[in-house]
Amino acid sequence: MTEQGDHVADGGGGADAGADVTVSEDIEYGIDDKPPLGESFVLGIQHYLTMVGANIAVPLILAGAMEMPPDVTARFIGTFFVVSGIATLAQTTFGNRYPIVQGAPFSMLAPALAIITVVTAGGVGGGSDWQAALLQLQGAIIVAATVQVAMGYLGLVGKLRRFLSPVVVAPTIMLIGLALFNAGQITGSDQSWPLLGLTLGLILLFSQYLDVKSRAFRLYPVILALVIAWVVAAALSAGGVITDAHPGYVPLGDVTDTQPLLPIYPFQWGTPQITTAFVVGMFAGVLASIVESIGDYYAVANITGSAAPSEKRINHGIGMEGLMNVFSGIMGTGGSTSYSENIGAIGLTGVASRYVVQFGAVVMIVFGFIGYFGQLVATIPDPIVGGLFIAMFAQIVAVGVSNLRHVDLNSSRNTFVVGFALFVGLSIPAYMGNFESTIAFREAIGLEATLASLPVWAEAAVQAVADTVYIIGSTGMAVGGLAALVLDNTIPGSREERGLAHWDRITEDESEFETFWDRWLGADDNAAVSAERQD
Repeated sequence: MTEQGDHVADGGGGADAGADVTVSEDIEYGIDDKPPLGESFVLGIQHYLTMVGANIAVPLILAGAMEMPPDVTARFIGTFFVVSGIATLAQTTFGNRYPIVQGAPFSMLAPALAIITVVTAGGVGGGSDWQAALLQLQGAIIVAATVQVAMGYLGLVGKLRRFLSPVVVAPTIMLIGLALFNAGQITGSDQSWPLLGLTLGLILLFSQYLDVKSRAFRLYPVILALVIAWVVAAALSAGGVITDAHPGYVPLGDVTDTQPLLPIYPFQWGTPQITTAFVVGMFAGVLASIVESIGDYYAVANITGSAAPSEKRINHGIGMEGLMNVFSGIMGTGGSTSYSENIGAIGLTGVASRYVVQFGAVVMIVFGFIGYFGQLVATIPDPIVGGLFIAMFAQIVAVGVSNLRHVDLNSSRNTFVVGFALFVGLSIPAYMGNFESTIAFREAIGLEATLASLPVWAEAAVQAVADTVYIIGSTGMAVGGLAALVLDNTIPGSREERGLAHWDRITEDESEFETFWDRWLGADDNAAVSAERQD
């Protein structure tokens, strides 16, 4: 177990950074620590349960839009879990090596729904059923993600780091947390506030009040709260106190209404189809995902007491996310990206172990093939998920705020940039929420009439721009992050004032981050060099 506060976490800083960056006293297990096997099993499942609501919500939304049959939907959800587990293993082993769970992205949901709307309306190809829509979705993700791979491994994304100051990163991270303040699981009109309050109250009780009483409360606040709240809801449902019309109802009969083992394999729905307009729209979603992921990297580094990520680490993280997006397209899901939920769980539990996250990923891969597990997870009522969201994302907002300690808050330019970024990051997505899809947005701005007089190539270009504006504009952290990026790098301000001077001292050197090849192949090279010197 990590000695509290006496060493820099993996990925944290060179010689200068070491003096300024230490593992937080709240971290029970650091990034490189390996808890006992049984403990890792439970902690790994807990990390995944924090994001289960979102990882189920995305496939359910897509399946509903495609009118997918129930038996196929269960397999669809299982595929998301398998892809999530494999992507997490790949990222934590070969990518940025941060303890971040990978899952289905909301940032790519808008273009996905636009593709489904067009295909199911009979606008593309010969088919208009769920399978035709899914094949078009797969093709768009695969091609768009290939560009993401190139952007990451060619170093294009990492070059943004030199333009990122705490003034930019702080509101971006805060908007990651604020993005779900109005999620249906929280603010739905038919909310079960007693059940949501029970879940949230238990998390607060275990993580903030009883954490000093027992180590179990410190390590397992989320899973304990979720299980207790679910048991209460299930008991009330079985006893008839809660009916199926109530948001807290647990449909226990649905658990066995599926196949015991699900056949999940590459290209299981057929050969992906590629349509240029869909690829362009999906790439806008990929760009929004990249912005969100960079914010996640800074958030997890900050919350674990690690040095800020280097350009090299960012490049490998985004490159690996691109590869896993390609993989998700091959498997037939809706994409893969870094998840903020388990970063919030790190803050609540103090468990930042990469090993724990990897262990949870293996468990999730196995469970993804078991139909009963997916059905059981799907019975978790929305109010319980809402309680988890409030606890998790409140932690993320606090992490964003903490980045402002590096900047001069007496500077009016800094307070303006942060305030402006937060405001537009909330208001513009709220405006975009008035439109159900990119198609509705085009109609609202009167684009269809303009397109009628344009040649085909120009029509496609204008549609792509409009769709990109809609998708980026629907993603709060993308809007706020880009606004802060532009303002912070154009409004005059000193490096000390913007927090860059201090951040330079706590950013890891490029040499501090070792890729998989550096560790496994470089070891032999280093040994050979040492042997030659001895001779």
